[in-house]
Amino acid sequence: MLTRVVDRTGFPWAQLAWAGERLISLRVPGAVIRGELVRHPLLGAAHPIETDDGLLLTHLSAIAWARPTEIPAIAEPGRLTPGSGGAIMNVLAQLAHDAEIKALRYAGPYPTSALWKTLTRSFDVYGTEEAFTAELVRRMATLARDPIAIDFLPSPHERLAIPGGHVELRDGIRRVTLDGITYEPGGSPARLVENRGELWFGDARYAVIAKLAPDGSLRDRFPLPVCEADVIGKAFPAPLALALGELIQELVPAPLASRVAGWLAGHPIVWADCGARAAQLRDTLEVHAAIWQAVAPHGLGRLALALAEALAPVINAALVAELARATTPP
Repeated sequence: MLTRVVDRTGFPWAQLAWAGERLISLRVPGAVIRGELVRHPLLGAAHPIETDDGLLLTHLSAIAWARPTEIPAIAEPGRLTPGSGGAIMNVLAQLAHDAEIKALRYAGPYPTSALWKTLTRSFDVYGTEEAFTAELVRRMATLARDPIAIDFLPSPHERLAIPGGHVELRDGIRRVTLDGITYEPGGSPARLVENRGELWFGDARYAVIAKLAPDGSLRDRFPLPVCEADVIGKAFPAPLALALGELIQELVPAPLASRVAGWLAGHPIVWADCGARAAQLRDTLEVHAAIWQAVAPHGLGRLALALAEALAPVINAALVAELARATTPP
């Protein structure tokens, strides 16, 4: 039996092949989960996750797909193709909803902020991100598999394909992804404002990137502006980087805070044109020079806070990846 999830444009978001209640395969854009179980050193019984052409990406812990009661763990989530993790979790929420499963819990070693944000797009949650990530380091070090006592109630969103990306709808437009950049309410710098995808630095709107209709369809697209600030290419002085480390420690999950200063010591920071991102890690750690243009006139205190908010997600992701590499069995 074959089940397909197709949006109103005809775009296929998921295809599930079944043998009775046993999953043979789940296909989403960029990834295929095999229903067969193999032994994995971290997860035990696990489903392989592959690319469309059969290249192994990682593994996902075994679950009962027809009636899922647990949110599975992914052995190396960083190896997933962009966007496929969210698509998989939305299918999981839909399957749980259809099976009238009231709540699921996560029972894996990677309760990261990134996973929390992914899950809250497809589940209503009774709990906080702080509680979810509280034992991140311990769980990764011990490869803990006991359930975290936070209930995730299935509430899948509707996905709609648009040119260059997709829209997530749940009681209106919740999230827009265009060219790999996500726009959502309160986002920084990419923000969803009254059905517009915009870029904001500090309190100033930098650019409007897209306009959408209330039903999620794309009305208009605009090019990214080119930043020509005179600070581009200049490095941050060491004292500023040290001061930023103290602020960033307050913005990453508590288990990672003690690692921030050491990580920053080995990664110089420079001003750059980061396009639609506030910061990014490439050969060096880059910060969008538009932050300097928009925030520096308001004082160094506000500038430091803006820089810390820009850098914290990038550094958090890098620390999690390093910890995963150090604790994953060979």
